[in-house]
Parts: sequence; structure tokens; C-alpha cells
Amino acid sequence: MASGPWTDEENDLIVADYFAMLADDIAGRRYSKAEHRRALLPLLNDRSEGSVEFKHQNISAVLKGLGEDWIPGYKPAFNFQMTLVDAVARWLDLHPDWLGRLPGMRPATGMREAAQIWIGPPPTLSNQPPPQELDQMLHIARKFDVAVRDERNRALGRAGEERVLAHEHATLKAAGRDDLARKVRWVSEEDGDGAGYDIASYALDGRPRLIEVKTTNGWERTPFHITRNELAVAAERQAEWCLFRMWNFSREPRAFELYPPLDAHVSLTPTSFQASFH
Repeated sequence: MASGPWTDEENDLIVADYFAMLADDIAGRRYSKAEHRRALLPLLNDRSEGSVEFKHQNISAVLKGLGEDWIPGYKPAFNFQMTLVDAVARWLDLHPDWLGRLPGMRPATGMREAAQIWIGPPPTLSNQPPPQELDQMLHIARKFDVAVRDERNRALGRAGEERVLAHEHATLKAAGRDDLARKVRWVSEEDGDGAGYDIASYALDGRPRLIEVKTTNGWERTPFHITRNELAVAAERQAEWCLFRMWNFSREPRAFELYPPLDAHVSLTPTSFQASFH
């Protein structure tokens, strides 16, 4: 059996096969890992079934770093070579429709269920240490600028905002505050970007909630982009503003909320500068 490094051709073959399984997995279609593996093995350089399985786990880890979906049955395995990251990036470059696909591919089973979002503590308050692989994941995220990628994905951003809008309506109605639910506004849709938040909602006691929504299909620690204007509004209206961070969106949306000051939870890194002439 071959034991040397995987070639670019081998990486491209197994990445393409992984995405074929992943598409079926997300859509809820039945597929056989064993059949995929048997069809793939003759195309590789005498690799063992075990090495193929482990490479699938490596691909899951790469996708985690890229803030993307992965196959739950292939638990992410780390300490992979960057050539595999490059192979995943090549596949995504050749299939821009994957990143631009509409999230939430599984049909909702009812309006009430569809409107509810699981909200837990942010990673900084979960009483668990950061995962050992965090540095490697963040290195991949920075190299491929996943924060800017998600920010430019208008389908993802709009779908996330719409989901949070439904969540706010459902929360207020469930508490008997139909009067407040009727006044919730999708500000970014009705007035356009620029307000420094996406949704104007209310707490149960009637206090305003100014919600900025950030959505990803990947894990909860995927970096995100935030504008100077959003930070300014967060600072000016600290008691009202919150960041609603939604993750795992294309499967089962989960979320946590961050409140100002944001630098108590995240590292804020300048990514662009305004240039003016002397």
C-alpha cells in the first residue's frame, strides 16, 4: 500500500467525491460511504481504505476551518497538510454555486418549529477551553478570508436575517406581546444598509433591541466581518444593541448573542483603511 504524501490529483479526486456525499447529506438524500469509497479506491495510488477514511476526516477539518458544512459521520481530524486545503479551495473555486447556494435546504416541518432558533452561550462564556485545533482553524480562515466571503454572500446574509426576524416575532408572540411583535422591523430590508443593525425588535418589557445578524453555515468560532458603522452604533447604544451570531445555518440553525463591548468576546482586527491625499 502507498504511504507517501497524497498527490494533487489524488486530493482533487477525494475532495470531489467528498462534496458529492456532502451534497446528499445536506439535502437528506440517502448515500453509501462504502460505495463511494469502493468507486474511489481504484483511482488512487494504491491507498488503503483506512487512509481514505482518515483523509475524509481531514477534509471535514479543512471545511470546519473554512466555516463550511462537513459530513457529521466524518469527525474532523487535524494536523493535515496545506496541500489538502488548497485542493478544497480549488474545488470551491470551480463550483461557486456551492458557496452561493441558498441555505436551509431541509424543508421546515411547521411554522412554529421553523421560527425557533436554539440560543446558547457564546464560546467565550461556555466554561470550556478553546479547542486545541483553534489556531490551525483560524489560520485557514484568515488565509482564505472567510469573514469577507460570508459578508459578500448576500443569499446567506439575507436568509439569516429573515430567520432571526421570524425568531423575534415568535418569541414575542409566545410571551403574549403581540403588540410588540407587530412593531418589529426588518430595517436592512426596508431602509437599506447603513443603520448599524439589521432588525429593530423589542425585549419582553418593551425595551428596544437593535439586532445585527451575522450568519455562517460553519461552526460557532468562524470569524465574521463587522463594519466601523456597526461598531459605532454598538458603542453609542450599548444598552439596546446586540450581535445575533447564527451558525450551522444550512442544517439546524443555532445562535448566541454578543453584547457591547464586543472586544470583551472577540479580537477586532482592522482589515482595510481609508486613503486620502495630502
